[in-house]
Amino acid sequence: MAANLLFPEDQITSLKIKSVLKRDGRLVRFDRQKIANSIFRAAVEVGGSDRQLAESLADKVVALLNDMYPLGATPTVEEIQDLTEKVLVENGHYLTAKAYILYRAERKKLRLDAEENVAVEDNIPYKILWKVYSWNVDHNCDTVEKLNQQIRDDTYPQLVKAAEEAYHQEIDIVAEKIIHLRDRLRLIIVAGPSSSGKTTTTTKISERLQKYNISFVLLNLDNYFKNLEEHPKDEYGDYDFETPQALDLALINEHLYRLLQGKTIKMPVYDFKIGKRLSETVELTLTADQILLIDSLHGLYPEMTESVPHEMKFKFYIEALSQIKDNKGEFVRWSDLRMMRRMVRDSWHRSYDPLRTVGHWHYVRRSEKRHIVPFINKVDYVFNGALPYELPVHKKYLFKYFPKIVETYKDDPKKLDAYIRAQRVYELLKEVEEIKDESIIPKNSLMREFIGGSIYKY
Repeated sequence: MAANLLFPEDQITSLKIKSVLKRDGRLVRFDRQKIANSIFRAAVEVGGSDRQLAESLADKVVALLNDMYPLGATPTVEEIQDLTEKVLVENGHYLTAKAYILYRAERKKLRLDAEENVAVEDNIPYKILWKVYSWNVDHNCDTVEKLNQQIRDDTYPQLVKAAEEAYHQEIDIVAEKIIHLRDRLRLIIVAGPSSSGKTTTTTKISERLQKYNISFVLLNLDNYFKNLEEHPKDEYGDYDFETPQALDLALINEHLYRLLQGKTIKMPVYDFKIGKRLSETVELTLTADQILLIDSLHGLYPEMTESVPHEMKFKFYIEALSQIKDNKGEFVRWSDLRMMRRMVRDSWHRSYDPLRTVGHWHYVRRSEKRHIVPFINKVDYVFNGALPYELPVHKKYLFKYFPKIVETYKDDPKKLDAYIRAQRVYELLKEVEEIKDESIIPKNSLMREFIGGSIYKY
């Protein structure tokens, strides 16, 4: 018997139940770790920090499930949560039980609010998601297992080619829309959450506009970050690159206004490795027949471009709309996919430890929900920046880091979100076959923005 378990190991792991019925009617694989994480989260809310105790209490919930349900039974999520409350109360953890109950009530309210607007997810129309999912089904890559089979059957290179073609076809569609609105446009905004592919997509739109003899000026707002010592920090003392306040909004608006007036600006140059603007600047001028093109995490944030009249803007939103299911039948989370992209890119482009990227991702998501999602329904076009072939690439670059990341954050109550996220991605990558030869990924691919080797300069 394992030393830290209160019940025999066969009683814990040889479950009578294998599946759980979710609120939306889907059957998913039972996951004991989710119980432990929810208990630990509730304990942290009331000042607790004992991960081992949370694990032991989760074992008691599992043992109770084995006692109460017959072989092959499928309890609901609510029933498992009811038993968790029962275990917490009966073992004297009243404050934790209260925090757990309040958390359930809060989640219920959020679900009810979401059900009032069933046509969108994170403000993304379902018809767009359905289009992406249908493409994946048609190309046998809508599940991790099908993706693995393509690697085993050596059809993976064809998938890469088809995905790249689909991505570039959508670039052409956006270019055509911009050309149609040419007479009134002065500013094109490419916005989206971190590592969704904004920079590469912006560059490619620029290339298409050139083919149509449309002159443009590219303004990269990454150069407008404040020096690191001026950056806001989160509650853990980490520098927060994800808030709009990390950017010099006043200078951005001043430069936008001056550019539209036909004046020359001196754009700053930011060095992420030292966290400061360099002394050098780049002069930019926008003439009457040119369009200004910017990409920014916060391009939709109203204060970002308030100096530009609405009718002069074309707002374009990009998100990694992954529609691939793991072996549990759960869709891979968009934010997890983007976090993996950023882990790879930060490790070589910004000299950032992947462990720190995971640890900081909590405020990435927080900022997205505060400053991006509320404005998505105001955009002119929603673009899918996910590549259905990329999970095997992330397996190659990242899998080796996750044991250490999971272990580092496991017992840190302040980094519970990081632990849960790292554990979830680690389990996902365990299922994925590793890419054998990345040379099949084109040098002009969006994927190269993150793994390196691109023809573009970032």
